[in-house]
Amino acid sequence: MKVAITAQHAAWDAPVDPRFGRARTFVLIDTESRELTEIPNTQALDAAQGAGVQAAALVCRAGAEAIVTGHCGPKAFAALMAGEVKVFTGAEGTVAEAVASLAAGRLKEADAADVAGHWA
Repeated sequence: MKVAITAQHAAWDAPVDPRFGRARTFVLIDTESRELTEIPNTQALDAAQGAGVQAAALVCRAGAEAIVTGHCGPKAFAALMAGEVKVFTGAEGTVAEAVASLAAGRLKEADAADVAGHWA
C-alpha cells in the first residue's frame, strides 16, 4: 500500500507534521518495499486559502491510498474522500513511529474531519 505521511522533512526519523494542508512535506511510503519518496507541499504551504484542498489533490495525484497525519480539516477530508484516499488522524512522533502505529492498528480510519477549517 502507498501511504503518505505529513512530515517536517523526508526521512524515517522526521517529525510528523500535525497539520495536513499546511504540512511542510509528504513522505510517500510503499509499505511493502519500504521505499520512501518526498512530495513537497510547497504550493499549498504558501497558499492564502485552500491549502487543504490543494494538498489533497497533490496526495491523490501521487497515488497515495491513505494519509497519516495529526489532524485534517473538513474541506481536505472531503477532497481526500472524493479521491478514495483513507484518512488516519492522531499521528505523532516520527514518520517511522507513525508507520508502525498504522501497521499495528493503533491509528483508526477517520470518518470525518477532526478540526475546523483554517486550523493553525
